Amino acid sequence: MSVEAMSLTGGVAVAVLMFVLWLIHLRTGNAAIVDFGWAGGLGILGILYAALGGGNQVRSILLAVMSGVWGFRLAFYLLMTRVIGHPEEGRYQQLRRDWKTNIPLKFLAFFEFQALLCVVLAVPFMVAARNAAPEISTLEWTAVCLWVLAVAGETAADIQLSNFRKDPAHKGHTCQTGLWHYSRHPNYFFEWLIWMAFALFALDSPGGYWGLISPALILYFVLRVTGIPATEAQAIRTRGEEYRRYQQTTSAFVPWFQRRT
Repeated sequence: MSVEAMSLTGGVAVAVLMFVLWLIHLRTGNAAIVDFGWAGGLGILGILYAALGGGNQVRSILLAVMSGVWGFRLAFYLLMTRVIGHPEEGRYQQLRRDWKTNIPLKFLAFFEFQALLCVVLAVPFMVAARNAAPEISTLEWTAVCLWVLAVAGETAADIQLSNFRKDPAHKGHTCQTGLWHYSRHPNYFFEWLIWMAFALFALDSPGGYWGLISPALILYFVLRVTGIPATEAQAIRTRGEEYRRYQQTTSAFVPWFQRRT
């Protein structure tokens, strides 16, 4: 299948998914379901492209497993920790306050923008899926190893944060144990490493350098837009001085030893 046809098929799939999730959000009042759709949509695109790309079978299986396991694990985690049985996250409540009017339509545009972002981020999936080379290269196997390490790190960070939040005594406080002792956002760091692994996996394929767009975009959004800035603004609103002290001692992104103040 051509690149154009694969892009169109994938784009329609995630656009429909996001539209359905937008309808659900209208009934539940919880826009955080878009995060579930973002991760799940990328998992779907990885598997879809692996099936349609016509590349080497072993490479396609590796791609489907890597994208599917990562995407669906993260989607399920986000669904259980941000949507089902939970009030809407402060970030989305703040968007409602900022937008003021025509909020449902603005959220529709926001949801569908996430669908477009999924298609752009899935470029390394498409590139690797079309690679018919019979041998899996050393770089590709290195990418698989990096993916395993990064998924393990992200999963550990998510479990540590989830366990911290389960204790009622921790309500209103900041998790500073485990990986969260070394980074204020270890989940974002390992998420970026996962995208580096996807880009490396595609790099030996024809046009593989296009896959580097994805980790570059992820890093930009995490550091400058919807990741750390929005999350920390909400943390300061809800946890105040405790979080400011955490900012003074702990690395924002890359895990590292705490600083003395």
